Amino acid sequence: MSSLSRDEVAHVAGLARIHLSDEELDTFAGQLDSIVGFVASVNEAAADDIPPMSHPLPLTNVTRPDEVRPSLTADEALSGAPANEQQRFLVPRILSED
Repeated sequence: MSSLSRDEVAHVAGLARIHLSDEELDTFAGQLDSIVGFVASVNEAAADDIPPMSHPLPLTNVTRPDEVRPSLTADEALSGAPANEQQRFLVPRILSED
């Protein structure tokens, strides 16, 4: 496996908008190359007869059927709100349109 170059680390840092000094580029290039090597070693440990999996134990999604139940009307839900508009809670704007 080829080692990561400073230029590759600088490129990735640029994509992430992270400014790195020359010393940091040298340090991270070595560290990231080690990490890539460790991840590659996992592929060597995997056996061909073992299928890839996301979890070591089987998972079962437990769901229940949707049932219509009595609930609050819009007016009842908004009855305690300090302000509402068009059957919705009215809150102060915190973001501008920009």
